[in-house]
Amino acid sequence: SEEDMYRDAEEIEREKVLLCETSSSEYKLSVSPEMDIMEYCTKEWRGNTPVAKRMRKGYEAVAQKFASIRRVRGDNYCALRATLFQALSQASQLPSWLQSEDFTMLPENLLSKYDWIKQWQLKQKLGRKMGEISDEIKEYLILLRKKWKNISEIKGPIEKQEACDKLFKNEEEEYSLYEALKFLMLNTAIELYNDDKNGRRVPVFSWLLFARDTSSNPCQLMHNHLNHIGHSGGLEQVEMFLLAYALQYTIQVYRLYKYSTDEFITLYPNEPEEDWPVVTLITEDDRHYNIPVRMCQETML
Repeated sequence: SEEDMYRDAEEIEREKVLLCETSSSEYKLSVSPEMDIMEYCTKEWRGNTPVAKRMRKGYEAVAQKFASIRRVRGDNYCALRATLFQALSQASQLPSWLQSEDFTMLPENLLSKYDWIKQWQLKQKLGRKMGEISDEIKEYLILLRKKWKNISEIKGPIEKQEACDKLFKNEEEEYSLYEALKFLMLNTAIELYNDDKNGRRVPVFSWLLFARDTSSNPCQLMHNHLNHIGHSGGLEQVEMFLLAYALQYTIQVYRLYKYSTDEFITLYPNEPEEDWPVVTLITEDDRHYNIPVRMCQETML
């Protein structure tokens, strides 16, 4: 059974206080500048407890492939933030699903079929009218396409990285992009749910997603999970699969606390599509994700 990895309210409040008290620019950055992976590991895991030893072994294994790490701000958007940052950092073209003509009509089309989407929670604002929700999500989807297109057209790796850093320092735009991703996750969930009901083949994670008491259908998934992402909760394991399918990216995660087990490197989805690009993340606990950068050698899945 899946353990709920969400942080409790006290932990979130402590971080808010810390953010208010500190003037360090590191806390204002969504994605901190890179630092040597083993230097970071040594700083974070000094003790000789079994956990610290396992973490160090895990970091040593990651350091065989990547030279540096970038810390990701630890709010409840961090899985979305780390995945999107990595996807944009290496984007060389606009994904086909972002190019489709009806992409920006998605909110309008879904709202015309599913009245319950009116209760979608955007950025903690409640009580919108149906048209307002549709218009606002449409703006976010347009922004996502525009930013992805602009960054993918930048040829130089340094300039591309600078453009990503700039975007992830613009809080208003950054959080708008996460709302777009969450809505794409809802759309993907609706498609999978309908496919299953109509007897079409669906990936195994889709059964697990809708086998939960709290998300037996897309409406419940929205109310009990997607509406809370970024506010009172992050992404659970099964929702990492949903994110991967929504973006049509394989998300490869080094799960450091699973070092020396079969789950140390986990792929979402387990059997990735060959033509999907791959992004790589690091987690110590399946709650918070950081980003490995500067690949040491060419690696193949």
